Amino acid sequence: MQLNHQSSVPLHVQLKIIIERQIAYGELKGKIPSERNFRQEYDVSRSTVREAVKLLVREGILQKRPGSGTFVSLKPIHQWLGTLTSTTEAIRKMGMKPGAKLIHHYKMTPSASIQKKTGFKKAHFIKRVRYADDIPIGLECHYYPVAIGEALAQYDLNDATLYEIEEKELGILFAEANQTIGSGIISDEDALLLDIPAQSAVLIAERTIKDEEGSMIELEKAYYRSDMYNFQINLSRKFG
Repeated sequence: MQLNHQSSVPLHVQLKIIIERQIAYGELKGKIPSERNFRQEYDVSRSTVREAVKLLVREGILQKRPGSGTFVSLKPIHQWLGTLTSTTEAIRKMGMKPGAKLIHHYKMTPSASIQKKTGFKKAHFIKRVRYADDIPIGLECHYYPVAIGEALAQYDLNDATLYEIEEKELGILFAEANQTIGSGIISDEDALLLDIPAQSAVLIAERTIKDEEGSMIELEKAYYRSDMYNFQINLSRKFG
């Protein structure tokens, strides 16, 4: 991918986007090429390279290490905590193309722990792989009340945003969510779906969602590649 010198988009912004995509595809890992290499490859000035790198450092995607160079430091996809957003929204905000592939869905009896958290004696289970620019980044497992799950199953769930179907088509209004985040080892079967080595450590996010009447409408357990996804939160200190 080359820079478009005729575009209204500044060259340093174009270069930033290229570097971000190289990181997302795993083409850039560890220490990034030297400033001189970028200048020669893309025929740009030193200031253009420095501005592109500065933006990536500011966003936490790159990290400068005095005396060593500049390194890839963070996952390309960030989800901010504190607001109820979908994976699709998080991917779009990073300038990437979201995607989803339905693995399977069916009516089932949830485990005792899921029943305790949701109150669902029976549930409709939906499992999908999530993609960003065609790269598998996560595996999402949804447990719904049977009526909601069967209604969702009437739609094409490949490349669909479940939240949008629930809100716009089924008229479900989200009011409250609770989310916990941890880590663990993904199963060998699911590692294949994410194109990562067996026994890989992943981020595990579990979220429950209630509607305006306080009824439980979903429990989602998601497994995200730790090299592609992270969660962030803004903190502030109050004085007085």
